[in-house]
Amino acid sequence: LKAVILIGGPQKGTRFRPLSFEVPKPLFPVAGVPMVQHHIEACAKVPGLKEILLMGFYQPNEALSRFLVSAQQEFKVPIRYLQEYAALGTGGGIYHFRDQILSGGAEAFFVLNADVCSEFPLQEMLEFQQQHGDMHSFVILGTTANRTQALNYGCIVANADTQEVQHYVEKPSTFVSEIINCGIYLFTPAIFQHIGEVFQRNQQELALEESTNGWQRAEVIRLEQDVFTALAGSGKLYVYKTDGFWSQIKSAGSAIYASRLYLNQYSKSHPERLAQNKPGGPVIRGNVYIHPTASIDSTAVLGPNVSIGEGVTVGAGVRVRESIVLHGASLHDHTCVLNTIVGWDSTIGRWARVEGTPSDPNPNDPYAKIDSETLFRDGRLTPSITILGCSVTIPAEVVILNSIVLPHKELSRSYKNQIIL
Repeated sequence: LKAVILIGGPQKGTRFRPLSFEVPKPLFPVAGVPMVQHHIEACAKVPGLKEILLMGFYQPNEALSRFLVSAQQEFKVPIRYLQEYAALGTGGGIYHFRDQILSGGAEAFFVLNADVCSEFPLQEMLEFQQQHGDMHSFVILGTTANRTQALNYGCIVANADTQEVQHYVEKPSTFVSEIINCGIYLFTPAIFQHIGEVFQRNQQELALEESTNGWQRAEVIRLEQDVFTALAGSGKLYVYKTDGFWSQIKSAGSAIYASRLYLNQYSKSHPERLAQNKPGGPVIRGNVYIHPTASIDSTAVLGPNVSIGEGVTVGAGVRVRESIVLHGASLHDHTCVLNTIVGWDSTIGRWARVEGTPSDPNPNDPYAKIDSETLFRDGRLTPSITILGCSVTIPAEVVILNSIVLPHKELSRSYKNQIIL
C-alpha cells in the first residue's frame, strides 16, 4: 500500500497570492502545521502503508527538503518527492511515475490532492473497497454539496444500492447530482491501463493534427475529465460517501476556514496542540493553536479559530479572532486583528485595526461549501479576508479593511477595499 500526494506547481496558486510568493502552497501553515502535513499524518496512520510520494513540478528547494526530512522522522514512513518535468495534469503525473508507484509490488495506492482539507477516511475507503466488488475496483471519496454549488465540482451519479459510479461529469453546466468528488482516490495498479489508453488516444489525435503549434502534449492527462468519465458505468468505479468535514483550499480565505475545521478536529486527534487558559496566560476563547516559541501578553484575548506561528509577538490588550498569524509577525499593544492572514515578519502598530470579511459557507445549510470567489466582481474587489504579505508594516492607529497588501510594503494611512501594490 502506498500514497501519492499531488502538490501541483508554481504556475497555479494564483488565487493564493501574495502568500504563495514566499512558500510553496502545500507548505502554507493551516492550523499550525503545513497544509500537506495533515495528508501525510492521515496516510501514516493507515496500517501497512509503505511509502508516501509527493508529486509536482516545484523545483526541489530548501524548505521542501527540510519539511520532507522532518516529516519522515516524525511519522516513521519513507517520503519522497518526484518532480514532473512539466505540468502533466492529475493523471499524467502518476502515469509518468507509474514504475516508482508500483515498485516494491504495491497492490493499491491512494491519490490525494494537496489543496483539500478533510478528515481523510482512508481506512474506511479500504474497507469499502474490500466489501464492494472485486479487488480491482477504484474508489472516489465523495461528499454532499448543495444543488447550486455542486456545479463547481466533479459530480457523481451512483447506484443507490451498490454505490457504483454510473455517470461522472466535471463542473457540469446544469444540475447533475449533489454528490461531489473530494479529490481523494483509492486505486489499484489496473488504473494505469485506463490512463494508458487515454495517453495512446492523445498521441493518435496529436499525430493527426500535426499542424498544431506543438504546445499540446499527449502526456497531459486529467484523471477527472479523461479517466473517470470513461470509467463511469463500467462496474469498476465506486464512490465512498463521507459525512466528515471536507473543503477545498483554493484561496487564502478558504485557508482560514480549513484552519477552523482542523482546529475543531484537534480536540479529538491532537488535544496537545490546542492552547488552554492558564493563570497568567492570555485569554483563550474556542480553539486556538499557539506555537511554543510565540510570546503572548497575558492581557491579550485570542480566538476562536486563531493560529499563531513561530516567534510571533503579541502585545498587551491585543484581540485576534478568525485569523492566521505567520511566523515572526509582531502585533503591538491594543491592535485588533479579525478575519485576516498576517504575513511572515509583518508588524502591526499600536491601536491599529486590521479586518476582513469572512467568506464562510452558509452556516444554516449543512451541505454548503466555501465559494471560491474571484478577486474582483464588477470591477471592484470582492470583500474577503484581509491579507498582509511578508514584511508589511502597518503604522499605529490606522484601519485596514478588506484589503490585500503585497510584500515589503510600509503603509502610511488607512485603506479600504484595495489591493496595495
